[in-house]
Amino acid sequence: MFKAIGVIELKSIPKGVEATDAALKSAGVEMVASHPACPGKYEIILTGSISNVTAAVEHVLEKFQTYVIDSSIMGRIDEQVVKALFGTQTGEKKGSLGLIETFSAATSIKAADIAVKTARVEIFDLRVSRGMGGKGVVMLTGEIGDVTAAVEAGSNYAKESGMLSSYSVIAAPHAGLWEQI
Repeated sequence: MFKAIGVIELKSIPKGVEATDAALKSAGVEMVASHPACPGKYEIILTGSISNVTAAVEHVLEKFQTYVIDSSIMGRIDEQVVKALFGTQTGEKKGSLGLIETFSAATSIKAADIAVKTARVEIFDLRVSRGMGGKGVVMLTGEIGDVTAAVEAGSNYAKESGMLSSYSVIAAPHAGLWEQI
Protein backbone atom coordinates (compact mmCIF):
# COMPACT_ATOMS: atom_id res chain seq x y z
CA MET A 1 0.00 0.00 0.00
CA PHE A 2 1.97 3.06 1.19
CA LYS A 3 5.74 3.07 1.13
CA ALA A 4 6.12 5.86 3.67
CA ILE A 5 4.01 8.42 5.50
CA GLY A 6 4.98 11.91 6.60
CA VAL A 7 2.93 13.88 9.12
CA ILE A 8 3.39 17.58 9.79
CA GLU A 9 1.42 19.65 12.30
CA LEU A 10 1.51 23.42 12.20
CA LYS A 11 0.09 26.04 14.56
CA SER A 12 -1.34 28.21 11.78
CA ILE A 13 -4.13 27.32 9.37
CA PRO A 14 -3.04 29.74 6.60
CA LYS A 15 0.58 28.58 6.90
CA GLY A 16 -0.66 24.97 6.93
CA VAL A 17 -2.39 25.47 3.59
CA GLU A 18 0.72 27.16 2.20
CA ALA A 19 2.94 24.38 3.60
CA THR A 20 0.76 21.72 1.95
CA ASP A 21 1.24 23.43 -1.40
CA ALA A 22 5.00 23.69 -0.82
CA ALA A 23 5.24 20.01 0.15
CA LEU A 24 3.31 18.85 -2.91
CA LYS A 25 5.46 20.97 -5.20
CA SER A 26 8.79 19.98 -3.61
CA ALA A 27 8.79 16.22 -4.20
CA GLY A 28 6.78 13.45 -5.82
CA VAL A 29 4.42 12.89 -2.91
CA GLU A 30 0.68 12.41 -2.68
CA MET A 31 -1.59 13.97 -0.11
CA VAL A 32 -3.48 11.62 2.20
CA ALA A 33 -5.00 14.48 4.21
CA SER A 34 -4.63 18.21 4.67
CA HIS A 35 -7.03 19.95 7.04
CA PRO A 36 -7.51 22.17 10.08
CA ALA A 37 -7.42 20.34 13.40
CA CYS A 38 -8.30 21.31 16.97
CA PRO A 39 -7.43 23.87 18.39
CA GLY A 40 -6.29 26.01 15.49
CA LYS A 41 -3.74 23.50 14.24
CA TYR A 42 -3.25 22.35 10.66
CA GLU A 43 -2.39 18.73 9.88
CA ILE A 44 -0.74 17.40 6.72
CA ILE A 45 -0.34 13.69 5.95
CA LEU A 46 1.69 12.74 2.86
CA THR A 47 2.66 9.46 1.24
CA GLY A 48 5.16 8.28 -1.34
CA SER A 49 8.63 6.80 -1.43
CA ILE A 50 10.68 7.32 1.72
CA SER A 51 13.07 9.65 -0.11
CA ASN A 52 10.28 11.81 -1.53
CA VAL A 53 8.38 11.97 1.76
CA THR A 54 11.60 12.87 3.58
CA ALA A 55 12.38 15.61 1.03
CA ALA A 56 8.86 17.08 1.29
CA VAL A 57 8.79 17.04 5.09
CA GLU A 58 12.30 18.52 5.35
CA HIS A 59 11.33 21.27 2.88
CA VAL A 60 8.31 22.21 5.02
CA LEU A 61 10.35 22.07 8.24
CA GLU A 62 12.96 24.40 6.77
CA LYS A 63 10.52 26.88 5.20
CA PHE A 64 7.91 26.92 8.00
CA GLN A 65 10.04 26.08 11.06
CA THR A 66 8.48 28.72 13.33
CA TYR A 67 5.00 27.30 12.68
CA VAL A 68 5.78 23.57 13.04
CA ILE A 69 4.51 21.88 16.20
CA ASP A 70 5.52 18.32 15.39
CA SER A 71 6.45 16.10 12.46
CA SER A 72 7.24 12.49 11.77
CA ILE A 73 8.46 10.42 8.85
CA MET A 74 7.55 6.76 8.90
CA GLY A 75 8.87 4.24 6.43
CA ARG A 76 7.40 0.75 6.22
CA ILE A 77 4.42 1.76 8.31
CA ASP A 78 2.32 -1.16 9.53
CA GLU A 79 -0.85 -1.75 7.53
CA GLN A 80 -2.94 -1.65 10.74
CA VAL A 81 -1.91 1.98 11.27
CA VAL A 82 -2.88 2.94 7.73
CA LYS A 83 -6.27 1.24 8.09
CA ALA A 84 -6.82 2.97 11.43
CA LEU A 85 -5.98 6.37 9.93
CA PHE A 86 -8.61 5.82 7.25
CA GLY A 87 -11.13 4.47 9.80
CA THR A 88 -11.24 1.03 8.22
CA GLN A 89 -9.55 -0.90 11.05
CA THR A 90 -12.09 -3.11 12.82
CA GLY A 91 -10.74 -3.88 16.28
CA GLU A 92 -12.41 -6.55 18.38
CA LYS A 93 -13.91 -5.74 21.77
CA LYS A 94 -12.01 -8.41 23.69
CA GLY A 95 -8.87 -9.00 25.69
CA SER A 96 -6.94 -6.29 27.46
CA LEU A 97 -7.09 -2.64 26.48
CA GLY A 98 -4.11 -0.31 26.24
CA LEU A 99 -4.23 3.41 25.55
CA ILE A 100 -1.54 5.93 24.65
CA GLU A 101 -2.44 9.63 24.57
CA THR A 102 -0.09 12.15 23.01
CA PHE A 103 -0.04 15.90 22.54
CA SER A 104 0.19 15.58 18.75
CA ALA A 105 -1.20 13.51 15.91
CA ALA A 106 2.23 12.80 14.46
CA THR A 107 3.48 11.31 17.72
CA SER A 108 0.31 9.28 18.16
CA ILE A 109 0.64 7.74 14.69
CA LYS A 110 4.31 6.87 15.26
CA ALA A 111 3.55 5.49 18.75
CA ALA A 112 0.84 3.27 17.21
CA ASP A 113 3.28 1.99 14.59
CA ILE A 114 5.91 1.20 17.23
CA ALA A 115 3.32 -0.49 19.46
CA VAL A 116 2.00 -2.88 16.79
CA LYS A 117 5.54 -3.75 15.72
CA THR A 118 6.55 -4.50 19.33
CA ALA A 119 3.98 -7.11 20.32
CA ARG A 120 1.00 -9.11 19.05
CA VAL A 121 -1.67 -6.44 19.46
CA GLU A 122 -4.37 -4.99 17.29
CA ILE A 123 -5.31 -1.36 16.92
CA PHE A 124 -8.84 -1.00 18.25
CA ASP A 125 -8.97 2.71 17.42
CA LEU A 126 -6.65 5.57 16.42
CA ARG A 127 -7.98 9.08 16.86
CA VAL A 128 -6.03 12.15 15.90
CA SER A 129 -6.61 15.87 16.31
CA ARG A 130 -10.23 16.54 15.41
CA GLY A 131 -12.44 16.76 18.48
CA MET A 132 -9.46 15.88 20.68
CA GLY A 133 -7.99 19.29 21.42
CA GLY A 134 -5.19 18.54 18.97
CA LYS A 135 -4.17 15.38 20.83
CA GLY A 136 -3.99 11.83 19.54
CA VAL A 137 -4.91 8.54 21.18
CA VAL A 138 -4.30 4.96 20.15
CA MET A 139 -6.26 2.07 21.67
CA LEU A 140 -4.75 -1.42 21.48
CA THR A 141 -6.19 -4.85 22.29
CA GLY A 142 -4.66 -8.24 22.90
CA GLU A 143 -3.27 -10.41 25.68
CA ILE A 144 -2.25 -8.46 28.79
CA GLY A 145 1.49 -9.10 28.36
CA ASP A 146 1.44 -8.03 24.73
CA VAL A 147 -0.68 -4.95 25.41
CA THR A 148 1.60 -3.94 28.29
CA ALA A 149 4.73 -4.31 26.13
CA ALA A 150 3.15 -2.42 23.22
CA VAL A 151 1.92 0.44 25.41
CA GLU A 152 5.31 0.67 27.09
CA ALA A 153 7.13 0.86 23.74
CA GLY A 154 4.77 3.43 22.21
CA SER A 155 4.68 5.51 25.39
CA ASN A 156 8.48 5.51 25.65
CA TYR A 157 8.72 6.93 22.13
CA ALA A 158 6.17 9.64 22.96
CA LYS A 159 7.91 10.43 26.26
CA GLU A 160 11.32 10.74 24.58
CA SER A 161 9.70 13.08 22.04
CA GLY A 162 8.28 15.22 24.85
CA MET A 163 4.76 14.52 23.56
CA LEU A 164 3.39 11.92 25.99
CA SER A 165 0.18 13.01 27.72
CA SER A 166 -0.70 9.74 29.48
CA TYR A 167 -1.14 6.00 29.05
CA SER A 168 -3.11 3.18 30.62
CA VAL A 169 -3.48 -0.60 30.52
CA ILE A 170 -6.74 -2.26 31.59
CA ALA A 171 -6.37 -6.01 32.03
CA ALA A 172 -10.05 -6.94 31.73
CA PRO A 173 -12.32 -4.05 30.71
CA HIS A 174 -15.95 -4.20 31.90
CA ALA A 175 -18.47 -5.06 29.17
CA GLY A 176 -20.12 -1.67 29.72
CA LEU A 177 -16.83 0.08 28.93
CA TRP A 178 -16.42 -1.86 25.68
CA GLU A 179 -19.87 -0.67 24.59
CA GLN A 180 -18.97 2.99 25.18
CA ILE A 181 -15.60 3.21 23.44
